Amino acid sequence: MERYEKISKLGEGSYGIVYKCRNRDTGEIVAIKKFAESEDDPLIRKIALREIRLLKNLKHPNLVNLIEVFRRKRRLHLVFEFCERTVLNELERYPRGCPEMLCQQIIWQTLQAVEYYPGENYTDYVATRWYRAPELLVGDTLYGTPVDVWAIGCVLAELIKGEALWPGKSDVDQLYLIRCTVGDFLPRHMQAFKNNDFFQGVILPVPSQLTPLEVKLPLCNNVFIDFLKDPSKRWTCRELLTHKYFENFNFKVDENDVQNIERVSRDKSRNSSIGMSLPQLTGSKPISPFKPPNNSQQKSKVDHLPTI
Repeated sequence: MERYEKISKLGEGSYGIVYKCRNRDTGEIVAIKKFAESEDDPLIRKIALREIRLLKNLKHPNLVNLIEVFRRKRRLHLVFEFCERTVLNELERYPRGCPEMLCQQIIWQTLQAVEYYPGENYTDYVATRWYRAPELLVGDTLYGTPVDVWAIGCVLAELIKGEALWPGKSDVDQLYLIRCTVGDFLPRHMQAFKNNDFFQGVILPVPSQLTPLEVKLPLCNNVFIDFLKDPSKRWTCRELLTHKYFENFNFKVDENDVQNIERVSRDKSRNSSIGMSLPQLTGSKPISPFKPPNNSQQKSKVDHLPTI
């Protein structure tokens, strides 16, 4: 930690604190995530090592990349690239909705990043309820990359509107709000809801009338027709990058980024079935190479462990 000068605290979560720091040698500004508990805690160790394995495999110009990992006073520290502004910053800056060009920039970069790893199910952890697809909410045990497309659609709606599209207070409330917009769910999803012990004795409310997206977002482009409720009909990230929503979008990519994207694509093709060797932390047990599953769908697990 002596190499880094602490500038300010950026945020705090369940498992750690993130600081804005400066590399004393190079002057580079970075974000350092310090785990709150000692690595001796088995839960913290499990979370930290899993996160390190994933991040070492994910290198892309549109991702916040991991730079290095070190220990200090038996606590793990993860050093990341520093992101000057976040989506939350932009929403606070434009409380009534972001300009269209800014929305396009954010979604374009998000699609590029998510398209980078289609079919490689790195983790089954599912985050904030407001962005979960219906198949996740009802407890369907098999799901794939279309859940990411749904989440991106929810983020785009929030950028345009300035507030969450479906701010559910519970899983049932979330399903109800979605149903008020898209109508009845697929028979498979309704059956999954009925078979889910978590919803035992619960009846999903039927809305008296629907409020379609065209009404909820009157100034919105028709892009949302492609974030359909049926996972098999949702566009892929690659398809969405060619969508007419980006027709007049002039996104000039820096030449260095173009070269990085091409290099990442080559590396991904070359290493698609090979686990990447990870640098070992001093005093730690060897970390086995991480091999993503081949199946494009995955079974959900009980131990969804959040990271900050």
